[in-house]
Amino acid sequence: MIAKPSPILDFPEGKSIAVIGAGSWGTTLAQLLGEKGLDVRLWIREPEVYEDVRRDRINRTFMPGIRLSSRISSTREFSVALKGAGVVLMAIPSHFFRQTLRDLQPHWSPGAVLLSATKGVEIDSTSFMEGVVREEMGAAAPYAVIAGPSFAREVAQKQPTAVTIASRRPEIAHFLQRLFSAPYFRVYTSHDVTGAELGGALKNVFAIGTGILTGMGLGDNPRAALITRGLAEMVRLGMRLGANPMTLTGLAGLGDLILTCTGSQSRNFQVGAKLGQGVPLEEILAGMAMVAEGVKTSRAVYLLASRLGVEMPLVTATYKILYEGLAPKEAIKKLMARELKDEMEAMTETW
Repeated sequence: MIAKPSPILDFPEGKSIAVIGAGSWGTTLAQLLGEKGLDVRLWIREPEVYEDVRRDRINRTFMPGIRLSSRISSTREFSVALKGAGVVLMAIPSHFFRQTLRDLQPHWSPGAVLLSATKGVEIDSTSFMEGVVREEMGAAAPYAVIAGPSFAREVAQKQPTAVTIASRRPEIAHFLQRLFSAPYFRVYTSHDVTGAELGGALKNVFAIGTGILTGMGLGDNPRAALITRGLAEMVRLGMRLGANPMTLTGLAGLGDLILTCTGSQSRNFQVGAKLGQGVPLEEILAGMAMVAEGVKTSRAVYLLASRLGVEMPLVTATYKILYEGLAPKEAIKKLMARELKDEMEAMTETW
């Protein structure tokens, strides 16, 4: 058996990695790469976070208690972050993605790979991040997405984690697989970008739903039902968009769905739990330092499913709770009163 090349030897000499966004996930992935001996430039939007990282090498706002590698340099300038970058990792909220791409393009290094760690859907276009990249940078732009069950705090603590990197170009997926793999961070590859992005986005919507159930004081039965039927909605929309349904039974789909719908570290779960307790959405969001992608994604996916004629009752219920003031108890009542169906037929109806 031929040994796989070292990730560091495999990375172009003299190149660095730009990480755009210093939230918990961007900071954690920058740390992973820095500890592997790679030069990382971390672009930080928030002035107070930049000062903390520059002065103390600690991101107290989004990843307290973790001292960052000396191989990580921080900047607030796109020109500095992207200078000589062979990989550009986007770890920003979906609603900033398009404009940030436009701001980055004047500084882009030819041939640099764009790796998206963003899990969401753009509301106006109802596009996943690959669609945004194609529109802004062209269909030939080297693109990949990282997805899977991975709370940033546990990765930063080096707890065993498995994720998927998907790209339509196998050589890019395998290059990034070697680049990011670590003893505690196992990376699989996939060519199904659509499935990986869809699973990463929709799990946030369903996590709000399971959080609502928990906040209402309900038990394990309704949560299991929501997770299972949420997976059915993922598969239904995924097949309509051309995704491989098997992707949605893997790490990027079911794996991330289980984690986000059951783990209290999930921001989307926390939003749902407070909604279930009767706290107004505006008050919940005002008290959060980080973005809960599922709030905006629920609207985008609701619009997308409506346009495509794909029935997604759980997405619809979550959207109406968030945006139309539907009471959670009434939403559950409506869901339970729906027409009785065969389970397998309900997996693929209307696509």
